[in-house]
Amino acid sequence: MKKTWLLVLSIALIILSACGLTEPKPYQMKPFTFTDHNNKAFGSKELKGKVWVANFIFTSCDTVCPPMTANMAELQKRLKDENLPVELVSFSVDPAVDTPEKLKKYMASFTEDDSNWHMLTGYTQEQIETFGREEFQTLIQKPESSDQVIHNTNFYLVDQNGEIVNEYSFNLNSHSEDIVKDVKNALSQ
Repeated sequence: MKKTWLLVLSIALIILSACGLTEPKPYQMKPFTFTDHNNKAFGSKELKGKVWVANFIFTSCDTVCPPMTANMAELQKRLKDENLPVELVSFSVDPAVDTPEKLKKYMASFTEDDSNWHMLTGYTQEQIETFGREEFQTLIQKPESSDQVIHNTNFYLVDQNGEIVNEYSFNLNSHSEDIVKDVKNALSQ
């Protein structure tokens, strides 16, 4: 009787553990609408069905943001040269300072082409911190004692379904070759 009970229990455990083997659904970003550097509403509705690359910056950053933005401008040129239809989105992590006018001026110092690049603001500090944490699993924090904002330096590749498919750790070397390869793969899906 003990052997039968152990056999039944073992089979039940195997069946129950197999239930956990289903592939988890990919995380889809929640809808959002913010304000771009042209003072127009821009968000997930405009990005629906498109591949896009995102990052987090702010205009008064005195460390990593200028080289990150230069890399985004380089990536923009590379994507256009390869005729790849990709949107670029830079979320300001300092929305109280980064007005649409400031973002427009900041972008102009890196590129004259804003046809597929949107620098976003139009939310509170708390909202961007929550958005970064919940949608990109990243920390954004503005200490009261500083005018600098703590944020990550990653670039994120988001597919047509609003799913983050890859992230690239920024350093002074560009990841544009990897991103272009992954964009081509995402566009072929």
